[in-house]
Amino acid sequence: MLEIELKARVPDLQAVRERLISLNAELEGRVHERDLYLNAPHRDFAETDEALRIRDTNGRSTVTYKGAKKLDFRLKAREEWNCDVESGERMESIFKSLGFRQAAEVRKWREYYHYRNATICLDEVEGLGDFVEIELSDPESVEDPAGYVAFLAEELGIRGEPILSSYLELLLSAQHLTGYKKDLIR
Repeated sequence: MLEIELKARVPDLQAVRERLISLNAELEGRVHERDLYLNAPHRDFAETDEALRIRDTNGRSTVTYKGAKKLDFRLKAREEWNCDVESGERMESIFKSLGFRQAAEVRKWREYYHYRNATICLDEVEGLGDFVEIELSDPESVEDPAGYVAFLAEELGIRGEPILSSYLELLLSAQHLTGYKKDLIR
């Protein structure tokens, strides 16, 4: 599935939250997410622009593979495949037994809203700050997915250039690491 999203740093999550409420966006809930990123033994995901993640949220675990970013979009776009698993810890053990290594861990509080065929996330990311992500639920349902996401951002009062980096890339950059090869974050 193609993931198309806009990510922006925001100075005031409460203002965006209030705007979503005024637009009758549907609040799904607030959760704490722990994202464990792994690097492959046969290639460096920092070089190939891929990601393998195990996400633990409220007792639910999901393994996600993200392909390289597509350069023909104004926003962040990439193939994404998700698979729910019984145990994130067990998957981590399996991947590590196969030679995968932990690259980093991202922790965040996230509020999920649904509005106009999009999922809008208000994120408080440990070590990075506050962000909003807008992702289309079904990118093929609109003629210009990137334009539609930009329209929603404007409607929510989100200004500035979209951030094309992942939280992993932002965290590694903030910690002055230059890629997965460092494997220093435990």
